[in-house]
Order: sequence, then structure tokens, then C-alpha cells
Amino acid sequence: MTEYRNKLEKMGIRIPEVLLPAAEFDMSRWAVIACDQYTSQLDYWKKVEELTNGVPSTLNLIFPECYLEEAEPEKRIENINRTMRRYISESVLSDPVSGFILVKREIPDAKPRWGLVAALDLEQYDFSVDSNSLIRATEGTILDRIPPRVKIRKNAVLELPHIMVLIDDPEKTLIEPLTAKLSEFQKVYDFDLMMDSGHLTGYRVNSEKHIALISKAVETLSSQETLQDKYKSDKAFVFAMGDGNHSLATAKTIWENYKKKNSGNPEYMSHPSRWALVELVNIFSDGIQFEAIHRVLFNASPDTFLSGLKNNPDFRISELDNLPGILEIINNPGKRQICGYRTSKGYGIIEALNPESSIIAGTIQNHIDNYLKQITDASVDYIHGIDVTDELGEKDGNIGVFLPSIEKDTFFQTVIDDGAFPRKTFSMGEAFEKRFYVESRKIR
Repeated sequence: MTEYRNKLEKMGIRIPEVLLPAAEFDMSRWAVIACDQYTSQLDYWKKVEELTNGVPSTLNLIFPECYLEEAEPEKRIENINRTMRRYISESVLSDPVSGFILVKREIPDAKPRWGLVAALDLEQYDFSVDSNSLIRATEGTILDRIPPRVKIRKNAVLELPHIMVLIDDPEKTLIEPLTAKLSEFQKVYDFDLMMDSGHLTGYRVNSEKHIALISKAVETLSSQETLQDKYKSDKAFVFAMGDGNHSLATAKTIWENYKKKNSGNPEYMSHPSRWALVELVNIFSDGIQFEAIHRVLFNASPDTFLSGLKNNPDFRISELDNLPGILEIINNPGKRQICGYRTSKGYGIIEALNPESSIIAGTIQNHIDNYLKQITDASVDYIHGIDVTDELGEKDGNIGVFLPSIEKDTFFQTVIDDGAFPRKTFSMGEAFEKRFYVESRKIR
């Protein structure tokens, strides 16, 4: 087993020590959705609070991002840290178990999504724009978003992953073979998720035989021969950020800060914060669907926003009277860069005639950023879901911007050739399909 552990760690993967809630607790109320979802829908989080009131829940261990602007965030952070320590001391969390967790996520009217919970080496990750690291950011990282998250994590004794990391495995050699061996694994959880979000089942993978299979598959996927044959580039990489880009960037920042303070300690490279708990998923899984992340501007002037585009020779604006028509056009643009919009007055199409970015998400984001610099009372949120964007965009003073989805077949090659996508370009599924917090791991 030691041989395979060492091989895996050289390739950036560690077999984690996973904490799960004790058997007597209600998993359906323990698990809550990723903190960066439903940020403009407080009713969702209020409902979660009602469902979890008085029982152990990961809601008490995370900071939903809809509350980041509250008056006294420090109090919430202190309570999170206190609750983490209490869940450990009062045995709400069971003793750590060593092993990967094979996760099956079932979603209504969709094929299951399989993943493998593992720890990734933050020494092998760099979110800078010109990074050539083994683990690669796939969207632009908003540096201003990291400090608030550092405040949340810096004194936390636990990490809970909503991070999903993609592997490019068209032959399905790593995760999928494990799904044919379920009878050989210990089932560690099996329950319905709250708010009609599907079902979750987890299996512990820890035998030497199965670790050897995982090690061999990762070794093949990450070999220079494989990477060169697949991508024809010396900028190839193995692990791509799918969801949780800023969470992993925060973990990286914490780790770099720790190294600076403890470099004189000969054991500092063995500190648990060097590793981050994530779920690995195959981009070619039948259960993975890329969705666009749309934009909604609040407290804005739709007329001013659109007139700025109309008066700009780099854009063309045309009205359209229905949402299905917009979606048909933006998802079949040919060689054009096109997005749609929604205001209280109706729908329309925005075409970039002289794009500033390789994709429309980057081009329109530049215009949004410039607009927000001029209209300082306005703000933007990034929305998962066409219906929510439509509903919010229809309200007076708001503007919804519909963006097209991207192709997963060319995802890795695009990042290699062009660098990271513009920030908030894509999402792996809609909001309710996002990862729920279940597993945790000590980082102190």
C-alpha cells in the first residue's frame, strides 16, 4: 500500500482521512448545497435554516455567500469555528477513515454523476494567469474574492469540499471501472438530498487492490507520453478546476501563508493544509453537463446599459420577442459571438462585432465591468439557471444576460491553447445539481 500511496502523492493525489457524521444523525439534514449557490435567493437559504434547525448540519460549518455582505461576518465565522471544534469533541463526527470515497449523485431526469473524493496537493496548483501547473485554474480568478474567504478558512479546523475537479479521461479508465465493483466496497452513506436535489450514495475505496488500480490509471493519464499525444503541447495538465475555483485558490493562499511562517520547521511540508479535499469527476461522464453561468445586473438602468451598446460600433443590438428564440440563436452562433438579454421591456440579442475576448462571456463581461465603474450603485450577480435569470431580469431596474454553454469535448485543449476562460463562464449543471457538503477533513 505504501508504494501506491507514494506514487499517487508524486502525481498530486493523497488518500484522504475522511470524517463523516456519526450513524445516528440524519444525513438528509446534514448535507447542504455549495455555499456559492442561490446567492440572490435568500428564501432558499432560509428554508435550509428551517430544515436544519436544532440538528447537526454542515450549514453550521459553512458561510453561505449570500451572507458575505452582512454587518458582522466575524460573528458568523467565530460560530463556524466553534461549531467545528464542538462537532469533533462531542463525536458528532466519527473517527477519521482512510480511503477515497466513490460518490454516486443521482439527479431527477438525468444520468448519475460519479466522482471520487480525494486530496489534491496544493504544491501542484497555481491559479496565476500564466500557470503551467499540474492542477490548473480554468477560469479567471477574481483576486478580490480571496481575502474574505481566507478569513473564513484561516482558523478553521475542518475543510468541507464543494470543489469539483475535472479529469480528461475519454476512455473512462479511472472512476468508471470502480462503479462496476460496488459490491467490493463499504457503503458509507445513502440518502435523499434536501430540496428535491436528488440522491447521494458513497462507497469507501481503501483496499490495496483498488488503490493499485487507481494509481495505475492516474499514472497513465498523467504520463508525458499520454499528455503529449493528446494535446501536442508542453503546457498540458491533468486536473482542471470545474467548480469551486475560488475555494481552491483560498486553500492555496492559506497554504502559502503557512509556508512563509513555518519554513524553519523541518516538518512544515507535512502539514495537512498542504492538501485540499475535492471530488474528482471525469469530464466525459454521462452525468456531467456544462451549463452557462448567466449575469444579472441589479439597481441598474437597462436603457443606459443597452444604449451604451447601441452607440458602440463594436456591438449590434436587436430585439427578439421570446426566450426560446434567444436560446436557439446563442447556442448555435456559428462563428459569431452572441448573447441574449432580458429587461422589464422584453428580450433581445447582443452581438459582438469586434470581440475583445475569445468567447462572448469575456467580451460582455468587459462591458459589464466598465458599466459598473460608471454606475457605482449597480451590482452584478452570477446566476445558475435560465429561469432564474429570466425572472430576475424582468424586474424593474434589472438586466438579465443569457450566455451560451461551452463544449466539454474541447475544454482541456482550449485552456491549454488560450489560457483560462473568462471568470464565471461555465457551470457543471444548474444550481440544484451542485455538490453537497458531506465529507470533511482536519486541516489543523
